[in-house]
Amino acid sequence: MVGLSLAILLHLEQSVEEVARTQPFTILFLSEFLRQAFFWSEQVRRGTAFLIACLATGLVPSEAHSQNPDSIPPDSARVLGGITVRVARPAITVGGASAVVMDLDSLGGMPSPSMDEVLRSMPLIQIRQNSRGEVQPALRGSEDRQITILMDGVPLSIGWDHRTDMSIIPLTAARSVTLVRGLSSVLYGPNTLGGVVEVDVARGKGQAEAVDPFSFGFSIDETGANNMSVTAGRLISGTSHQWVVRGGGGFSDRRGYPISNEVLRDKSLRAQFLFDDALRLNSDRRRFDGFFSTRYLNEDGGWASVTASGFDLERGVPPEAHQDKPRLWRYPEQRRMIAAVTGGTGQRVTGWGEGDLEASFGFDVGNTRIEQFKTAGYRAIEETEDADDRVITGRVLGEHTLGADGALRASATVAEVSHDEVLTQTGSGSAEFSYQQRLWSVGLETEWRPGASGLTTITLGVSQDGATTPKSADKSPVDGMSDFGLRMGLGSLVSEGVLLHGSVSRRSRFPSLRELYSGALGRFEPNPNLKPETLFGTEAGLTVNGSKGEFQFVGFHQRLTNGIVRRSFSDGVSGSRFQRVNQDEVRSFGMELLLSGRIGGSTMTGDLTVQAVDGFDSDGSVVELEYEPAVAGKLGFDMPISGKLNLGGEVRYVGEQKCENPEVGGLQTLASSKSFDLGLRRSFDVSRAGIVSRLDASASVKNVTDSAIYDQCGLPQPGRFIQVQFRIR
Repeated sequence: MVGLSLAILLHLEQSVEEVARTQPFTILFLSEFLRQAFFWSEQVRRGTAFLIACLATGLVPSEAHSQNPDSIPPDSARVLGGITVRVARPAITVGGASAVVMDLDSLGGMPSPSMDEVLRSMPLIQIRQNSRGEVQPALRGSEDRQITILMDGVPLSIGWDHRTDMSIIPLTAARSVTLVRGLSSVLYGPNTLGGVVEVDVARGKGQAEAVDPFSFGFSIDETGANNMSVTAGRLISGTSHQWVVRGGGGFSDRRGYPISNEVLRDKSLRAQFLFDDALRLNSDRRRFDGFFSTRYLNEDGGWASVTASGFDLERGVPPEAHQDKPRLWRYPEQRRMIAAVTGGTGQRVTGWGEGDLEASFGFDVGNTRIEQFKTAGYRAIEETEDADDRVITGRVLGEHTLGADGALRASATVAEVSHDEVLTQTGSGSAEFSYQQRLWSVGLETEWRPGASGLTTITLGVSQDGATTPKSADKSPVDGMSDFGLRMGLGSLVSEGVLLHGSVSRRSRFPSLRELYSGALGRFEPNPNLKPETLFGTEAGLTVNGSKGEFQFVGFHQRLTNGIVRRSFSDGVSGSRFQRVNQDEVRSFGMELLLSGRIGGSTMTGDLTVQAVDGFDSDGSVVELEYEPAVAGKLGFDMPISGKLNLGGEVRYVGEQKCENPEVGGLQTLASSKSFDLGLRRSFDVSRAGIVSRLDASASVKNVTDSAIYDQCGLPQPGRFIQVQFRIR
């Protein structure tokens, strides 16, 4: 099969080169024709799936590009062009916190990726889908609500739930992404405890080198699921200014994803909640998204940017197949618009040195409808929830030098969250509820380089954060809360290519409106008495950068007091339910390894996390926690076969975990999982002139061994499936 795929890609190379010499734009029309054909009927999609099975054996693999592990100032990021991870490169932030920086390439990448597809490819972070159908991150024992997610400076993780569903956030517009493990700065705003994910679309101080004038991407897999994107851009440079204008949109559609045969043989799962027509029950989704962005830069370094992006989504929520009474939900409607206006003065000379000032305004608005059904046939609606959400944020960030060896930074952030919902129960009428929360943060951070060599950097930071809940519907209001944050970081270049780094921090997160008040359509019991959770974190590590690759080792220890966790209980009336409660203490410690290297023309990448995460009650007794694997890691390779044809693959492992099952009480075991992906990819030169210059093609097999891989108990990931992807740009 590998030989057949190789022969087909080589033949495709010859065909493309011939077309490029005669009709450079023919490929565009062919792509559009294929798109129309794939959407024409269900029969065509299934027939195409058969052809794909004959064509492909592989997956788009991890592969390497060079990048120096230099400092990353607060709010910085790295270039993103697709979801294919070329290499995981260790990096260090200004404050000494460890980070992951990747070059991402569009070769074989999903044309319109969602945020979770990007982050599943990144090392040292765990991504999983929960029983609400939401996809969330976990890092070093820190969970989704403790990890800040920013898009052009707009905090997507501030809202009704203090987290964002990464599966519904499209990254069609994204230019760059950065993952910071641990707290890198006190200037990121409120509720930043266990890490930061930054996505930039238009903001930034640097001058753009080039912009793709046109890009068209398309992918299809053996189930008929398809994904496409179209983007266009224009770079306008004058003698004293530069404009960058970009826009585009994406579309994705799937009937459902395939189930592993190993999952089907699991007798502990309920078949009526597992599959329908050989696909995962209620796992369909359809999404439209679009964006527009513009950025202006003048010769003095002043800049401004405006970004607007949005999506319209319809999807099902796969039920937990290990329970007799799982959620039977659908989202028939999810709409969201995110807008950001940012600007900065650039570096300016003052009477005391140099400094700059940056301000941003964010507007995040959306509406969601949830339907709860009586049976797994998804026909008779039992209850609905209609919610309107609005988050308005403002932020000011300033920086000024302190002599030749230091700098002072300050920030102020405010956010207002509004959530209005209407709950309707069949035969019982409707009830309306309104909630509101306000959060704020001010931070001050100083940095200096002692000694004549300037090879050591020390940072100190302090912040004050607060939250109030002016509206709490019919529940008990929560008094205003506030707390302080502290951070110290160190980075020292001890020899050429060897950097020591470490940090210590303390920060608090206030309970979200959902944690305090939501009943989740009868699934949860509200708890307005929740306290803020506080994280004490330390890390120390070593980063080595050599001519053949990079290596990073980091040891960490975190202690979370009043950590908010869920517990199952039965009140004898409503049956088994959950409630969020404060755990007296959660402790995590462990180590992380990250490496990337080159052997001839081939590259190897790998990451490993070994950790121990435990909860402790007030009497000191140990409490096991959900979804905290002791070991997790990935190992990937990429190697050239012939010309521009590459073969690559990736092996992933996640150790044994525990999960809460309210129907049996307490925790049950979720077995360890292993998966292997394999793929071929090829790039072709289409023309030397015009807006289209290159075609990227890939054929891939995901989960080659058809293994049972679980995000959570009763929620399996897709089994083996084959995918083909193209991008013209």
